[in-house]
Amino acid sequence: MAGKFDVRGSMVALITPFHEDGSINFEKLEELLEFHIANKTDAILVLGTTSESPTFTAEEDFEIVKLAVEVCKGRVPLMANAGSNDTRTSFQKAKRFADAGVDSLLCISPYYNKANKRGLYHHIADVADSVDIPIVVYNIPGRTGINIPIDVMTELAKKDNIAGVKEATGDMSYVAKLAKATRDMDFHIWSGNDDITIPMMALGGSGCISVWANLQPDKTVEMTHSFLEGNVQHAIDMQLEYMTLINDFFIEVNPIPIKEAMNMAGMGVGGFRMPLCEMTEENRAILRAEMQKLGII
Repeated sequence: MAGKFDVRGSMVALITPFHEDGSINFEKLEELLEFHIANKTDAILVLGTTSESPTFTAEEDFEIVKLAVEVCKGRVPLMANAGSNDTRTSFQKAKRFADAGVDSLLCISPYYNKANKRGLYHHIADVADSVDIPIVVYNIPGRTGINIPIDVMTELAKKDNIAGVKEATGDMSYVAKLAKATRDMDFHIWSGNDDITIPMMALGGSGCISVWANLQPDKTVEMTHSFLEGNVQHAIDMQLEYMTLINDFFIEVNPIPIKEAMNMAGMGVGGFRMPLCEMTEENRAILRAEMQKLGII
């Protein structure tokens, strides 16, 4: 099996830009990939929740992966989300994306149909066994309806090519228990919640898989690397300075506010696919005011 996905710092959960007709804007997508490489983002995730991937066809998934591999290969690690609530579909995506040349795969726990402990384990472990690249588990009970138990996560951590977890419970007690259970393993915990990246790093986390980084990759890199390099107070100061902005990114369902913010900043990423819709004017005004306060616009 391949080695671990040893990335520390800031990974971006990349948005997907659209044309006015709702088709994927591949020229803008390439521009965004180059933007993150120029800003020293430590790794890039495509097809995550923030990308609006539930609205994509299988061919759209693959076209995004192919472009990202072409742009990123050899310059920045690339992760693609192969997750599904159908294990067979995860197998198919994992094999196809691995063959295309991604560096790692994100695998979410089953949603809607959920699973018992045995099913949770095999849904991810069997996919890991089917490919020769690292797997990152995605734990986000707010979207899946189930939290992966610590003992299941610990068993997954024992597998050679399960590199870590994108941890998005928002529960620091859970994070502490997971960190303790896996502290002697080669297992990363990356924050999936921008508002608690530094608290998670204080418990041994390796950084973040970030929504915020779509707008300000330089800031998320600076914050996480400050912590990793021992400048903890500066990292804390940045976490607190940008806390209101980060919270505003979730004033409506992600990725609506982050894409609105990027458009306000002149990045031209387009709109959304249904069922996502534009923000209310009230919430847009709140987001704009914070961005103006911080000098972003």
